[in-house]
Amino acid sequence: MNQDVMERANQACELCASQSAVSTYVVPPRSDDNPTHALAMCKTCMDQLKGEAEIDPNHWRSLNDSMWSEVDAVKVIAWRMLDRMRDLGWPQDLLDMIYLEESAMEWATSASDLPGPKHLDSNGSEICQGDNLVLIKTLDVKGSNVAVKKGDVVKNIRLVLDNTEQVIGRIDGQEIVLLTQYLRKSK
Repeated sequence: MNQDVMERANQACELCASQSAVSTYVVPPRSDDNPTHALAMCKTCMDQLKGEAEIDPNHWRSLNDSMWSEVDAVKVIAWRMLDRMRDLGWPQDLLDMIYLEESAMEWATSASDLPGPKHLDSNGSEICQGDNLVLIKTLDVKGSNVAVKKGDVVKNIRLVLDNTEQVIGRIDGQEIVLLTQYLRKSK
């Protein structure tokens, strides 16, 4: 598999095109030896992806080109990194343009390669990107005169990657940050 992936990538990182310290990375949760589930990645991209180095947004500007790859593994990692940096503005623009088949989008949002602790709801169940959650307490929204009521459903949430106690969701057309301690998974 390694040789197939490296030949496909011309011995270069499929994300940033660097040719130094390139190795094969199997995109979680896949774990088999299928070359379509892996990509060639340089050490810089690998360390930032795994949380072993601070994310350098300028390094990832190359995703503007690599996100159009025909290889799903490359598009999945491109989507995951853009999603992590979406608050910077330009990654959100690229997320709006990237195209993933339904199966690739499910793979991208599985988020099993995120480093560190997981987001948990009030019952201790793991929260994933795209989940639907229910508020267990009426809350006042800071900076707004809106109150979100107990029982309101927050659909298709996004995880705040640097804080496992927060998620981002939309209620009444307004995007707000919610604390996971006041949420439970929708049945």
